[in-house]
Amino acid sequence: MNDKVTMANIDDPVGSEAVAAYVTNVQRFTIHDGPGIRTELFLKGCPLRCEWCSNPETYERFPQVGVFTTKCIGCGYCLKVCAERGKNALIIGGNHIVGINRQLCDNCLKCEEECMSGALTIWGKKMTVDDAMDVIRRDREFYERSGGGVTLSGGEALLQWQFCRDLLKRCKEEDIHTCVESALHVNPKAIDEVAPYIDLFITDIKQMDSTTHKKFTGVGNELILSNIKKLVEMDMPLIIRMPIIPGFNDNETYIDATANFILNELHNKPVQIQMLKYRPLGEEKAGTLGLPLQMKGMTVEDGEGFELQIRSYVKQMNDRGIPAIPGTKKKKEKENE
Repeated sequence: MNDKVTMANIDDPVGSEAVAAYVTNVQRFTIHDGPGIRTELFLKGCPLRCEWCSNPETYERFPQVGVFTTKCIGCGYCLKVCAERGKNALIIGGNHIVGINRQLCDNCLKCEEECMSGALTIWGKKMTVDDAMDVIRRDREFYERSGGGVTLSGGEALLQWQFCRDLLKRCKEEDIHTCVESALHVNPKAIDEVAPYIDLFITDIKQMDSTTHKKFTGVGNELILSNIKKLVEMDMPLIIRMPIIPGFNDNETYIDATANFILNELHNKPVQIQMLKYRPLGEEKAGTLGLPLQMKGMTVEDGEGFELQIRSYVKQMNDRGIPAIPGTKKKKEKENE
C-alpha cells in the first residue's frame, strides 16, 4: 500500500489523485442514509462544530487517539512508550488513563499500539479506494435485493473529495447505487467533481437565520444554501433533513422560513424532507477526545410531546405541498424516527 495520503485541497479540485482517505467507521447493513441496505463510510474532517454533533470524532482531518477511561486496566504500557518519546501526554487519574494532553500529543499513535484493553482507540484509519471496494463488494447481494448501495458521510465527506470521486466512480462502474451525505459547507467545485457519480444527495437545513446558524455551528449558512440551490439546478435527486434541536430551531419561524425556501428557491424539487428529532448520540465519543459539547447532557423532558411537535411541523409542510415525513424511513404502520 502506498503510505502517502493526498488530502483534498478544497481550493484545487483538479489537483493530484487522492490514493486514500481517513475513515472513522465503515458501517455495513445500515438502512437510514439512503434507500435499501447500504454500506456507509464516515470520513474524517468537518468545517462545522455543531453543538449537538453525533460524530465529533470526525472533526479533525487526521487520526486521533481517543480514551475510553472505563476500559483502562492500569497496565502502564502506553505511559512507558509515551515517556520514551519525551511527550508524557497521557493524563493519569489514580492508576488509570483518564485523558490526553492534546498540546503535548503529536498523534504518533504509539500508545494505542501498546494498549491491551481497548481503552485507547484510533479515530480515523487510512483506507484506499481498493480497500473500500473490497468491503463494499461483500454486500453486493444485499444491495441488489434491497435497492441499496454505498453512502459516503462524515464529518464532511467532500473535504476528501478526490477519494469520494474515485470511489463513487468505481461504484458506478460496477452498477452500485451511490449516495453522499454532506453539510455542503464546501467549495462548489468539489460538488462538480463528484456529482457525475452520485445517484442521491442528502443534506441538512439546520437553520435559515445565518447569525443563529453560526452561533450554534461555527459557520454561517450562505454557502450551504447556495450549494443546495446548485444541486437543484443540476437536477440532483435530493433529500433535505431538518434536525429539530430544542432551543435552536424548534419554532414556527424556522419551519415557515425553511418551507418558503423549499418552495420559492428550490421550487419544491427535493424528493423528500425528513424531520429528525434530537438525539444525544455524540457525547461518549466527544468524551474520548476531551471535547466539550455545549449541549452535553441535554435531554428532551417530554419525548412524546416533542414527537407530536415534530409531526405538527410535518403536517404544516404537507399542507403546503412539501413532501415531508418524520424520521428517515416511511413504514406502513408508523414512522421510523
